[in-house]
Amino acid sequence: MQVLGKSGEDEMVACFLNGELSSPRFGQRLRSHLASAGQAERLLTHPDLSDAGANSARRALLAATRGYGENRDLFENFPDQVTWTRALLSADEAAGVRYIDYSYWAELSGGSRRPIDAAARIKAGLRAFDVPNEPFVDAARALMRDERFPPLILVGESQDNLVCLEGHLRLTAYALAGFPTSIECLIGTSPTLGRWAQ
Repeated sequence: MQVLGKSGEDEMVACFLNGELSSPRFGQRLRSHLASAGQAERLLTHPDLSDAGANSARRALLAATRGYGENRDLFENFPDQVTWTRALLSADEAAGVRYIDYSYWAELSGGSRRPIDAAARIKAGLRAFDVPNEPFVDAARALMRDERFPPLILVGESQDNLVCLEGHLRLTAYALAGFPTSIECLIGTSPTLGRWAQ
């Protein structure tokens, strides 16, 4: 793992929301909340981390859409105090990251929650709950065309036992493409993250 520098909560929140903005599953809901709050997409696509008001608006948006800071939904049992670091993961390190403990990702990976196993099953034509695999294949093709993805957000009690918080589709695309490049990540660690990152 190549550590690029320290990060923090504000960068994680901005990165999370920007990643979900382009998601077919979560993007529209996020845009609706942005509109209701009277905010433009620029709040997410061009975050100014030195602007305390903008940081507060993004935290409120992540709370409304995903339960951040409210101990609910995706962020149930997520600790308040997390140390954030920017880093590059090698192919071997990225292959060891696990998916979140959620039925779809467990099914897609054959129970292992490992992206490399999900990639093998996708290549074999297997689907999880009959959901099409084309988004993964399309994203892997984009990688092979040298497109850059937003950083993954990974968390765990330590840096050698990480679970994906945000970026599951991108993580799967990297695996499908054979991890062709090092992967930019925000990594959050906390002694109490075991309650969330099982």
